[in-house]
Amino acid sequence: MKSLRGERLSSEYQKAVYEIISTSLKNRTDRIRGLVSVTGADVSPDLKNAKIYVSILAKNKEEEQSSFEELCAHAGFIRHELAHMMRTRTVPEIRFYRDGSFEYGEKIDRIIKQLEEEENRQNDEGDQK
Repeated sequence: MKSLRGERLSSEYQKAVYEIISTSLKNRTDRIRGLVSVTGADVSPDLKNAKIYVSILAKNKEEEQSSFEELCAHAGFIRHELAHMMRTRTVPEIRFYRDGSFEYGEKIDRIIKQLEEEENRQNDEGDQK
């Protein structure tokens, strides 16, 4: 169970990491393409590790993969920038994870749409008889 402080820090880290990615890191490298969203952060109870969940919307899977790899490669830089922004004794080691909730949501939407189309087709065939 997370402590109140851990939940609050997770929220603050999520906002700060997004700000760093969208400003400092975008100015530092041009290899991050597409829209990068920080969808969540999970700080360990000892505040030494943080899981940062990101979703990247890019033109294709290759661009998405290269942007994610670039984020992972610059985790140390992001941690350094985070140390300047946050007023805490320790800054956690950052690990990035892909958040697949957008892709999952799109998949569910496609399935629902297909089911509706099949139902409409069956209703149209029933009306013709």
